[in-house]
Amino acid sequence: MTNERRTLMDMVTGAQVAVALTVPIPRERMWDLVTAVDRIGEWSPEATGGSWCDGTQAPAPGARFIGRNRFPSGFESKVTCVVIEAERPGVFAWSVLDDADLVGSTWRYELREGGEPGSTLVHHSFTHGPGASGARADAEADPRMLDSRLVTLCRNMTTTISAMAAADSTMGAVR
Repeated sequence: MTNERRTLMDMVTGAQVAVALTVPIPRERMWDLVTAVDRIGEWSPEATGGSWCDGTQAPAPGARFIGRNRFPSGFESKVTCVVIEAERPGVFAWSVLDDADLVGSTWRYELREGGEPGSTLVHHSFTHGPGASGARADAEADPRMLDSRLVTLCRNMTTTISAMAAADSTMGAVR
């Protein structure tokens, strides 16, 4: 491996973004939304859907699901994800695996009581792992692409949380 490639790998591995928003939804209800992998396509600008594997019905460490994404370029992908942490109603985290079962990225939601009754402070984070990914491939072609991808992820994460909150309020969820 060349020094240039090793430096690029180090630049991508560990790259991260995080957002925090307070939403007018109780933690238990927000937990139901962030763990509804089959509904993510309703809210995300990039993720088009997901489905639990092997008859799994609820998140638990070790459970797997398939995630589907569509990127602005039109490229579509299907990835295997494994839940690494699931503690209702506080934490839901998963890793996206590459074709060699290396961690391409880790995603995490932390849900805390918000400042107002019935609200939740949502922390959502992304950390790039050592595995293969579109972000890594783009950065290999042009290292400036990584910053652009991280900005897009941050925007999409914020949009997704906001859309979850809007959907919950328009559906008249029981609180």
